Amino acid sequence: MALKKFPGFIDVHVHLREPGATHKEDFDTGTAAALAGGFVFVLDMPNNPEQTISREALDKKISLAKEKAHCGVGFIFGADPKADNTMEFEKVINDVYALKIYMDTTTGDMLLKNPLLLDKTFASWPSHRPIVVHAEEDTMNTAINLAKKYRKKLHIAHISQRSELERIINEKEHGMDITCEVTPHHLYLTEKDAKALGPYGLMKPMLKTRADVDFLWRHINAIDCIATDHAPHTKEEKESEHPPYGVPGLETSLPLMLTAVHAGRITIDDVVRLMHYGPKKIFGIQNSVVGNRMIEVDMSQSYTIDSKNLHTKCGWTPFEGMKVWGKIV
Repeated sequence: MALKKFPGFIDVHVHLREPGATHKEDFDTGTAAALAGGFVFVLDMPNNPEQTISREALDKKISLAKEKAHCGVGFIFGADPKADNTMEFEKVINDVYALKIYMDTTTGDMLLKNPLLLDKTFASWPSHRPIVVHAEEDTMNTAINLAKKYRKKLHIAHISQRSELERIINEKEHGMDITCEVTPHHLYLTEKDAKALGPYGLMKPMLKTRADVDFLWRHINAIDCIATDHAPHTKEEKESEHPPYGVPGLETSLPLMLTAVHAGRITIDDVVRLMHYGPKKIFGIQNSVVGNRMIEVDMSQSYTIDSKNLHTKCGWTPFEGMKVWGKIV
């Protein structure tokens, strides 16, 4: 047995589905899955059927999490695409870690396309907290331009292709306050896997080419954190006529990254930077919030990912049957 202690990991991009879609996940099952995956703190996204776009909605979510969560949970506020909710920003700023703006299509009805409202939203968000965007290719360039215009901290969620990371690297080199995350599924799966997985490989951003995946691995030092974008849906939903976007990831993220360590693609220090220190720095997560919790892993143990062992309510994973290294003790 080769035991290794890690600081408690942080996932800055999860969809715990409560309130409004608890048949998929809730604070109980989602945070149990987080702990099983080595995460002691997670940031929950706002695009539930009951959207986190008002102080009242945030208070309801905080109350539910306090009652049911097994690990630390923080919240990301949402920009309302249908009406101006910028007046809510000062009411919530001390109780959230960021603002999320959906600039590309994904699960939920929060796509913000109105250019005037988008401009006002960027301008109005307090500068000491980051703006997180779901923005791909052209919309990512729009987000970068708006963040530069209003001098905001910008975090690009789930980058998936070479052109996006090249633009981010260039902006960093020119002094912009910009960070980015990548998901394990965008590091391990390609468009070929999407065809094999069918609806279970349907996600946003879509899976990309092997060349894109290889570029992300080669430039892992330019990526600021790993985030799961844990997005559980039931098997019935995934096998329906109109399957939703998203895959679960809380319980497979760490073993996938430790398998990359085993293969020599990255180092232990990379894992700690990407899954602990990076998230803390980007979102200003204090030591007092995370605590001194440690994760103990048997680095010498390999096993096969099996859906039957998952805590997530959705009960499936796109990595079913994959051999991984590093078992949480």
